[in-house]
Amino acid sequence: MAEVPSFSLGGKIAFVTGGASGIGVGIATVLAEAGATVVIADRNEEAARAVVKSLKEAGHSAGSVQVSLEDEASIVRACAGLISNFGTPWLLVNNAGIQDRELLLEATAAEWDRMNAVNGRGPLLLTRELGRAMVKKGEGGRIVNIATAGLRGSVVKGLASYVASKGALLGLSQISAFELAEYGITVNTVLPGAVATAGAMGAKGPPPDGPARRPLPLGRICEPRDIGAAVYFFATPAARYITNQVIAVDAGFSVT
Repeated sequence: MAEVPSFSLGGKIAFVTGGASGIGVGIATVLAEAGATVVIADRNEEAARAVVKSLKEAGHSAGSVQVSLEDEASIVRACAGLISNFGTPWLLVNNAGIQDRELLLEATAAEWDRMNAVNGRGPLLLTRELGRAMVKKGEGGRIVNIATAGLRGSVVKGLASYVASKGALLGLSQISAFELAEYGITVNTVLPGAVATAGAMGAKGPPPDGPARRPLPLGRICEPRDIGAAVYFFATPAARYITNQVIAVDAGFSVT
């Protein structure tokens, strides 16, 4: 009988963007607990160092690099620093994003460009840089993109630019899965529903109003670790034949 592939991430390096707050902290914590060395990429260096300190105090291996996702040069430097200081990652988690609201009839090109630069173009450049490194190393790898359940109807008013940018990320997942399959690199997507984070609660724009506000079958909105658990599965050797798949972590929103 064939042995079940491992669920351990021991000896693996995981690169988590936006890991200094919100969902990113939950993802980083779950991966660290699974044995990965977690490198947090965030524009807030102080917050990233605080998360790293917390992980190390809990007995885990962690580090950080500073990055601004709207700046290509910053992304290239961050990826080079990651590889130089920690090694080529097994896992890239494109989690960082911005989510302010702006009503469709009041939409501005500036907000569209800002949202897409961080949520869409940033992950493209990270996938390019670290995908090259994974291919060069020749041991395969994992990429997990964090989009939104808003692509399946969990929306409130004001999300035109946000959901469109995450739609671009979902499209990037599909094409990346196709082009990287020959190198043993899988690419999958997690769609978080409502998640209890300071960023979500503090998002700018009109008050949230829409289907995403209705009661959830499982009784509560998700926590960051719930998203981390889905990322963890996709990252494990056990998920070696799973690519171009999408999983919603939405507390049952999709069945109502």
